[in-house]
Amino acid sequence: MSRRKERQRLIRAYKEETKVTEIDMRKVALWAVKRGWPLPTPPDPIDLLTKQFSDDAREVISYDKTTGKPYRVYHAVKQAHGGTQLHFFVDIEEATRPQMHMSLYNRREQMVSDGVMLTYDQDHWNAAHPSEEPIQMVLDLAFDIELRKSADDRDDKAA
Repeated sequence: MSRRKERQRLIRAYKEETKVTEIDMRKVALWAVKRGWPLPTPPDPIDLLTKQFSDDAREVISYDKTTGKPYRVYHAVKQAHGGTQLHFFVDIEEATRPQMHMSLYNRREQMVSDGVMLTYDQDHWNAAHPSEEPIQMVLDLAFDIELRKSADDRDDKAA
């Protein structure tokens, strides 16, 4: 059994033992350690710093000189090279069309994956609670996106 599957089994055991319905994962971790679950090896400091730089790069926002609208400066790109997957960032001003297309395509695919899982979750909850009004999430986000894009510029800069 994989470590992930074992941790998932422990979450269920914790829930069954404690009878909680709102699960605090820190409490689960402490519970598991008391039962002999080994603490993970701390990450390599360079790997941790790399992740911090990557997370921070994703949050760098600049503003279009013409429209004043925000945009992300750095975009993640995944590229296969010699059988390995390379991950790097490109500045939007310097990105080639293929790099930018790949970055945007990957982000769109993440949104699609989230939407698929959201509908599975919604459908399951609705089936498990037939006496309650079904939850129906609208997945066409075009209207919501346009609303936010047309919001007061001060809202964009505050976000």
